[in-house]
Amino acid sequence: MQTYLVVPLTLFVIFILKRIVEFRNASHASKNVPGFRILLNLFGLNNLLPRIPGVAYGKAAPLLKHSDFAHFGCDIISIVSAVPKAQTIFMLADANLFKVVVGSRFQFPKPYELYNGLSFWGENLVVSEGDGWKRHRKISAPAFSESNNKLVWQETISVMQELFDNVWGDQEQIVMDHALHLPFMIALFVIGAAGFGRKMSWNDTRAPPTGHKMNFQDALEHSSANIPLKALFPTWMLRLTERGRKINIAYEEIEKYMLEMVYEGKIARASGGSRHDLFSKLLEASEGDMTGEKALTETEVISNIFVFLFAGHETTAHTLCFAFALLALYPDEQERLLEEVIKYTPGDKLPMYEDAHSMTYLTAVINETLRLYPPVVAVPKRAAEDTTLVTTNHAGDSISVAIPKGSLIALNFCALHYNPKYWENPHAFNPSRFLGDWPRDAFMPFSAGARSCIGRRFAELESMVVLAMIIKNYKITIKEEPQFAGETLEQTKERIFQLTFGVTQTPKRVPLVFTKRV
Repeated sequence: MQTYLVVPLTLFVIFILKRIVEFRNASHASKNVPGFRILLNLFGLNNLLPRIPGVAYGKAAPLLKHSDFAHFGCDIISIVSAVPKAQTIFMLADANLFKVVVGSRFQFPKPYELYNGLSFWGENLVVSEGDGWKRHRKISAPAFSESNNKLVWQETISVMQELFDNVWGDQEQIVMDHALHLPFMIALFVIGAAGFGRKMSWNDTRAPPTGHKMNFQDALEHSSANIPLKALFPTWMLRLTERGRKINIAYEEIEKYMLEMVYEGKIARASGGSRHDLFSKLLEASEGDMTGEKALTETEVISNIFVFLFAGHETTAHTLCFAFALLALYPDEQERLLEEVIKYTPGDKLPMYEDAHSMTYLTAVINETLRLYPPVVAVPKRAAEDTTLVTTNHAGDSISVAIPKGSLIALNFCALHYNPKYWENPHAFNPSRFLGDWPRDAFMPFSAGARSCIGRRFAELESMVVLAMIIKNYKITIKEEPQFAGETLEQTKERIFQLTFGVTQTPKRVPLVFTKRV
């Protein structure tokens, strides 16, 4: 019996000693960079734990904004962890270094293996690098065209008009215990129309068509709402619970619908038809002769469109929810936005696509919301070779940081957006900071460089229409609740902006009231 114990015990001791040596080496290599020395890697169990000194950096680290960097007095900090393997991450909050990293795609490639959970149907723009990424990008880019931008604008107007006419109707007040469901459904319907070419309804109760277990709208809604679970857990594990089985069915159904649309698109193009939704445009571009690249396979088309649209859906829904809450908390800013909206949409006039660039305060409100609550907290890169990054610490001294080959670099957008070196009073909601000159290099809600978000304009235009139409027709206020009577503004803000973290920063509970304007 003792013999059987010796072998595993010896292997365990060797494992521990190896990790200790690797951890000490990594710590020594980062000795001139202040930061954290912890047990658990940032990717894994750490994301389920609070901050535990010496153990976990913590899932809620984004809530600290720029605090860690301020504490160490430098806009580069290091995080060295031990298990499951020794890992060094250099976290950045320096705008100049952001430019260096995003501008050097080959020197700082994306560690795309960390995104494998998003390759539900194969390779796509997110989970690819090198020549594969270039191919996906070159083929995908034409789909995000001016014609699609106009379609996004018009379809968002259509979705909002149906909401006002057929859902909210003559109600003087619409009270919501959590307002996230509203922009979630709006963004879903816009994706259905401008993304897939399929209009959906607020009151859709249609039965699934022959050969399907869910109608398209339900499949789209359930698959979109459960991306984190689908990315984290394999199909067999999801089958163990009722919710998991429903998620599996939703993904099977959305794949089936998309394959049908591939077939329908080929027939339509063969007969000379043309549409401007993203799915149709990507199918056209994927045939290869338009770009000179090898055509995307059907599964690659499906994989790309899914990642584009669902990442965009969550981004837009959460941004709009944060914007509603901010405007409710700052009524003067809401009134200023109303004045601009009325200027460009007097009487019964609807927002015009041609006025998008002129509505500067509306754009400023969206930008300030994205600054305070960037959808993606941080993006990882990997050093492809030994290199050096140079910054200035908070005392004004120049600091050179040696980055060993293979190290991870995290672009911390939250910290950048709250860095007082670039933003005066960074915790305040002040849309006016985006009027006139402002530090463009320190604003990266959609990343930057070659790998910046390809669907940025889609999300921006949709957000502009929704905010303009909501503010023109309804005043937004915080729902009054007896248990919170007597709160100060700061206490209300702290409660309203509690977050959870999934694919993007998610508002936990935003209780709002929409009161019809007279």
